[in-house]
Amino acid sequence: MKTPAVEILGLKKSFEAVQALDGVDLTINQGQFFGLLGPNGAGKTTIINILTGLVIRQEGSTKIFGQDTVKDYRFTRAKIGIAAQELSIDWFFPIEKLLTFHAGYYGISKNLAQERVTEILDRLGLTEKRNTRLRQLSGGMKRRYQLAKALVHDPDIIILDEPTAGVDVQLRHELWDYLRRLHEEGKTILLTTHYIEEAELLCEQVAIINKGKIIKEGSPKDLTLQLGQAGITIHLSGWQESNNHLLDDFTFTHENGRLHFTVTDPEQDMATIISILGQEGCHIHSVKTDKSSLEDVFLNLTGGGIN
Repeated sequence: MKTPAVEILGLKKSFEAVQALDGVDLTINQGQFFGLLGPNGAGKTTIINILTGLVIRQEGSTKIFGQDTVKDYRFTRAKIGIAAQELSIDWFFPIEKLLTFHAGYYGISKNLAQERVTEILDRLGLTEKRNTRLRQLSGGMKRRYQLAKALVHDPDIIILDEPTAGVDVQLRHELWDYLRRLHEEGKTILLTTHYIEEAELLCEQVAIINKGKIIKEGSPKDLTLQLGQAGITIHLSGWQESNNHLLDDFTFTHENGRLHFTVTDPEQDMATIISILGQEGCHIHSVKTDKSSLEDVFLNLTGGGIN
């Protein structure tokens, strides 16, 4: 069995009277696309900062490919590329030069760095902006630059902290496509996002954190099946109240020629329901499904929004 890309056990951290992390356990396997969801202040950024050495942990262990992030910090930091929310670099340099400088922090030679930077600029559609100063870029281009900076030393683990916040719809989809390609290439990706549909589309596994604790973990599909609710609404004629017992396996209401079912998996249950109705000679006029989403699960678990 492969060593996990990220392994966190019993992680605790407080800032004065605020308990930011309260015994977090988290494992991210190699090559996994993992989403970390939670409201502001839940502890997401604190976890990232501890993994990257920006914050000192108080209790617990944090490992990257089996190596401790404190004792073996040179190894672990070289394995991680982070695209943070905020820009913290010289605003007045051209982005090509900034990326070359950044590669040098990881011991990459100038010639190799220039080759790598040229490749990444091309892949992210930034080639025409290579001589543009960072301060002159649009918000969307700055997001692309942040991702380029995370990738310039070819890390095995990519941490994305709100990578598509504030960008337009077209750019968001372009970044999603690029992240999928990185995942296909075998990169391990840790994503935090305010767009829950982003986690549903991209992530194989998600963990929901609230008040410094992981409260639920699983694949988006499994979580919605376990905790979400969905509905099937059928408009029909010919159904008799005396036949309600045939649908005892389902929770439903019947009024004015409409049956409404509350289910967890509408695709699976619909066939059974329609078969029963057909056997009783009912005429079905329309069928509508309302699927639960990861957002429904999130709201159910946290009692609030993600903003």
